[in-house]
Amino acid sequence: MEGVMQTDAKMRTESGAESSPRGPGCSLRHFACEQNLLSRPDGSASFLQGVAEKSRERLIRNTCEAVVLGALHPRTSITVVLQVVSDAGSLLACCLNAACMALVDAGVPMRALFCGVTCALDSEGTLVLDPTAKQEKEARAILTFALDSVERKLLMSTTKGLYSDAELQQCLAAAQAASQHVFRFYRESLQRRYSKS
Repeated sequence: MEGVMQTDAKMRTESGAESSPRGPGCSLRHFACEQNLLSRPDGSASFLQGVAEKSRERLIRNTCEAVVLGALHPRTSITVVLQVVSDAGSLLACCLNAACMALVDAGVPMRALFCGVTCALDSEGTLVLDPTAKQEKEARAILTFALDSVERKLLMSTTKGLYSDAELQQCLAAAQAASQHVFRFYRESLQRRYSKS
């Protein structure tokens, strides 16, 4: 199974789905998703979201292992391949979202879906959801969270920079609220895909 990522929000394909998750209190960039792109893998997905490799790989693997129901398929190997086409910021969150959609596309049983959300804190403490690469460079702290779709529970977090306990809680709350928009986008994307079949 392969998950192919692109992070150019202007790209849109005929068989893909595009959505604007921006709403009151939500400042995520546009999403787009296309599934079943590759002919050989069991599942594939392209996830577009706006515009330390081994560490990132470990974080994604641990997140996937936390939700995949591996006991249902003993002695089975699941391989997720993520290809970064471009990086416009929030790369780990985009990788997590692509991995989830590829697992869904392959029909891998999971106890819940998951999503990634990145927050940045600027020098004045202002929280920015889904920061661009430029905003990440200027931020004093970057926090990425993986959350499940059932209880919005924290599956994984990684941080870089300086922040207070209160700012950490503020970022986590903002990520949990933003995850509702990501999961809604997943649902709409899947509905569009399977209503065509």
